[in-house]
Amino acid sequence: MEKKKQYKKRNRLMFRTAIIVVLLAAIVFALVTNLQGDKAVYQIGDEAPDFKLKQINKNNKLETVQLSELEGKGVMLNFWGTWCKPCEEEMPYMQTLYSEYKEKGIEIAAISLDSTETVVHRFIDKHDLTFPIPHDTTGEVQDLYDIGPLPSTVFINPDGVIEERILGALTLEKLEGYLQDISPEQ
Repeated sequence: MEKKKQYKKRNRLMFRTAIIVVLLAAIVFALVTNLQGDKAVYQIGDEAPDFKLKQINKNNKLETVQLSELEGKGVMLNFWGTWCKPCEEEMPYMQTLYSEYKEKGIEIAAISLDSTETVVHRFIDKHDLTFPIPHDTTGEVQDLYDIGPLPSTVFINPDGVIEERILGALTLEKLEGYLQDISPEQ
């Protein structure tokens, strides 16, 4: 009987040790994987990372928006969501300036972070938006540009370099000033 108890104790100890070893291995793996991940945060003066997203605005002829295809143009990337009131307030400003600045070689792309296209389409119709609205369904571009609070805007010059990063809503005057700064016709 005593031998049986010792045998069970030894088996429990071996089982518990094995579980601890597996858990420690999983923790080490997770730490190493996270440390090796791309932790690049793109700042002013860095080359803007390329991406390609489906464009969902039916009022615009583009099917996709790929940053590298806009080379030579100034680019405004606005990250927004339909639930964000400050985002909604700055949309008319972008629409007002879109035609004028498109002719000057600047592209405005308002990257939607909404989960479904349906709410975005309603928003587009409500505000009669004509500029490209790419849909970042996975949050990949949001992560790539390290976007936190909404709205956030990244201005990229014609050379593909990040010129400015703005957190929060823009007024019409500020927006126009930043668009002039990234104009290829300077």
